Amino acid sequence: MLLEEDTLEEFCKEILTEWLKERTTDAKGMNDEVEKIANMIEKQAQIVVKQKETSEDDKQRKAALLAQYANVTDEEDEGEEEEGAQAASGITLPTDKSLFKNVNVESVMNAKKLEREAMKEGAQKKKEQDKLQREKDKLAKQERKEKEKKRTQKGERKR
Repeated sequence: MLLEEDTLEEFCKEILTEWLKERTTDAKGMNDEVEKIANMIEKQAQIVVKQKETSEDDKQRKAALLAQYANVTDEEDEGEEEEGAQAASGITLPTDKSLFKNVNVESVMNAKKLEREAMKEGAQKKKEQDKLQREKDKLAKQERKEKEKKRTQKGERKR
């Protein structure tokens, strides 16, 4: 089935016209997308982020913290030597230079100290109880020996 030349040319022209129509609508669509993106960017540029207002008290706290951590003095260098000795024991004590007092460290240290004392007392009590038990066992053993001795003596008398 062969198409005639006229119908073939018409068919080609129709294809070209449809293609040109689609091409122009695609270009318009691209322009629309570009315009939408530009509008969104402009809207975002108009949005202003409000600055957080800080109170005078907050500013002073911040300045104090920055001053505490920013300044390195000779006293702190001497404190590092003391910290080395404390680090060997695994305990760090807060210094009076800090603005905040760490109560948790003290409470944990006191709790550990009390626990150690209780363990010492418990060990001492156990030691005393063991000593008393050994003495009781020794006396019981001695009594058994004496009873055995009496029994053997009675047996020899009967013979």
